[in-house]
Amino acid sequence: MKDKFVEGLRRFLQKTWVPLREKRDALIGRLRLSMSYRISLNYLKLMIVNGIIFMAVFLVLYLNTQTEEYRKLAEQIIAGIETQAAAELNPYADYGVHVTIREKDSQNIVYDDTDFTVKGFLFFRNLHIEPSNEQHKIVINETMPFTAAGIKYEATFSYNMTRDYNRMWKLVLNMIFLYAVIVYFILREARGQNVRMLAPIQEMSDTVNRITVNNLHSERLNVKGMKDELKDLAETFNQSLDRLELSYESQKQFVSDASHELRTPIAVVQGYANMLKRWGSRDEAVLAESVEAISNEAAQMQDLVEKLLFLSRHDKKTLKLNKTYFNIKPVVEEMVKETKLVAHNRSIESPALEPVQVYGDKQAIKQAIRVFIDNAQKYTEDGDSIRISCENKQGDCVITVEDTGVGMRRKDLDNIFNRFYRADDVRDRKIEGHGLGLSIAKLIILAHTGRIKIRTQYTKGTSFIVTIPKVRQGAGR
Repeated sequence: MKDKFVEGLRRFLQKTWVPLREKRDALIGRLRLSMSYRISLNYLKLMIVNGIIFMAVFLVLYLNTQTEEYRKLAEQIIAGIETQAAAELNPYADYGVHVTIREKDSQNIVYDDTDFTVKGFLFFRNLHIEPSNEQHKIVINETMPFTAAGIKYEATFSYNMTRDYNRMWKLVLNMIFLYAVIVYFILREARGQNVRMLAPIQEMSDTVNRITVNNLHSERLNVKGMKDELKDLAETFNQSLDRLELSYESQKQFVSDASHELRTPIAVVQGYANMLKRWGSRDEAVLAESVEAISNEAAQMQDLVEKLLFLSRHDKKTLKLNKTYFNIKPVVEEMVKETKLVAHNRSIESPALEPVQVYGDKQAIKQAIRVFIDNAQKYTEDGDSIRISCENKQGDCVITVEDTGVGMRRKDLDNIFNRFYRADDVRDRKIEGHGLGLSIAKLIILAHTGRIKIRTQYTKGTSFIVTIPKVRQGAGR
């Protein structure tokens, strides 16, 4: 029953109150009122509502106080009723206290000094409004039982509060006038304070309107003099601009680096194509050289484009990994065999290959490990060693790729995962690469909640230690 009532009330409000509120909001929205004006209107609404509540409470308290005064007079009348003569029974008639006395059993009236009849309607408890041609009377009737000379009586007191009522309303009207004056000055002062308080918002709006791509690095919201929520808002917006600037600069650098990496193979392809146009078709040696060069450069461009597409999917949050449970030992064994076939002039070792259950994308993990192995091949020379191991450490998969190659300097260690970054020593040695492999490998490992640890010593070698944590059965689904 209760649920039906609540549901019915909800539907009623949806059909009545919600549309009215939407219309009100739409109307206010069309008025295009300023924030300071709207705040002032809210102040006015609150002050009017609170003023009405205050006046109502004041009226009730005033009437209640006056009623207590009349009740005390009534008690004094009953206390002295046995010693007073009939004519002196009620000495407080001129004060608005009138009494009617009846015998309780027979209901015969033995005394009555009221000069009016109760004709009004019930208003709260025992409160009557008595219409009259001469004046508007408010009368409170109250009955008190008492005993005199062994006879039980009932005394009905009528408190004519018309005089107090009129006095009260004069006081209320004066208070309303004074309250209206106070409200006016408060709203006037509040409007000025609102304008001053909201001035930083206008300044922020002007600053935001000035921000473009060209001045993104220099324009920031001014937070001096702010100590409230506006300062928090400005600082948050400035931090967003910092992140936006960093992202924009990264994208610019990304495009610049990608263009630079593509420019060389395109120039090579174009050069060999022009050479073929001139005399390549008549010279078989030139033709073979050109075809091989174009094929190699096309493969390089294809590799670069695939890496760029991978990074683009990651940046757009569209990269999808097909994760399953699998044993990674066969995957690592396969990569060890492939490395031995390709890098036959290196010493390829696999001291530990343990079975480990992993939850992840098999091809993506293989791609990431392949990056570390390819780097070990690039940055080692003939006769150097490459060690590849796969260990099960309390359920975690730990894959280590260690080489005895050129190693890295400390300044390079902080940047190797940045896109297109290549150390100066690598560029001097003219080692092929785009500087994207480690970036991709890091993204793949992080997508598997893994971590990468690097140990390196310049001219001594580098170790990449990849840890893929154990996933509880069903946690990754």
